[in-house]
Amino acid sequence: MDDNEIKKRLASRAAEYMMFKDDEEDTEAPSDTSSAGNVIVFPDFEKLKNEVEKMRTELSMLLLERDELQFVICKNIETEYMLNLGSIEYKAYEAQCTALRLKRKIELIQAKKNRQEKVIISAIEEVLDNEFAEYQKQLDEQINKMNDALKRSKAEVLTDEENKELKKLYRKIVKALHPDINPDVSEAQVNLFDNAVQAYKNGDLGTLRIIGEMVGNSPLPEQHKDALTQLSEEKDRLQNLLKAIRDSIEEIKSEYPYTMKEILEDKEKTEQKKQELESILSQYTELISIYQAKIEEMMR
Repeated sequence: MDDNEIKKRLASRAAEYMMFKDDEEDTEAPSDTSSAGNVIVFPDFEKLKNEVEKMRTELSMLLLERDELQFVICKNIETEYMLNLGSIEYKAYEAQCTALRLKRKIELIQAKKNRQEKVIISAIEEVLDNEFAEYQKQLDEQINKMNDALKRSKAEVLTDEENKELKKLYRKIVKALHPDINPDVSEAQVNLFDNAVQAYKNGDLGTLRIIGEMVGNSPLPEQHKDALTQLSEEKDRLQNLLKAIRDSIEEIKSEYPYTMKEILEDKEKTEQKKQELESILSQYTELISIYQAKIEEMMR
């Protein structure tokens, strides 16, 4: 066999080997492996990432809705309620507390008399102070609500544009700093968020502007072998949070002061509520007179 024939056969075998190697690489290499760096691309990664981002956005909107309910809408409802009906409601509740206290005073005096013990009014009053401490606490809370309502009614009101900016900034801050959306925020960031909540409550647009400049959106995890698991767990966590916040919103709408909204929006219902409270006040005022007369008679 001459040299030329040997060269031809070697070249033929080399070509066959390269063809076989190409086929082998095509079989073994995953179709989703990139030629640069062999990075695995998960088919569902981008889809899941987008879902989580949408859920974060939805959660930030629900948190804004809940906080607007708590800190703005309900506060406005309560302010209007206190200014329209708060004073007569306070008087009615105060009369109720006084009547119940006098009734209890009669019982304590009668108990002393039944045991033929000396009736010391100052000692009985001390017992009553302890027993009715919770009633007094509620009366004080009503006074505080009235003071807050008066203060709020005199506060500077934001324009529609300012209010829109306030909500936009707050939602941005919620999305970036709220611990429910961002479990890994630092203590300093939590404090910054608390300041933002307080500023939102007070309608402090200037402070929210400053905080808004400091924050950006929290990034989602970059693609790596654990990222898909991370995103899946985050999706489950956000689903639970979304349900909890929706439930919280429904609860707020089912309680005072939001339940007074319907009454305040209807003048007839407002007047009807006022008459009910005046009737209660009248009944307890009458009872107070009866109980006071009874005590005077017992102490003769």
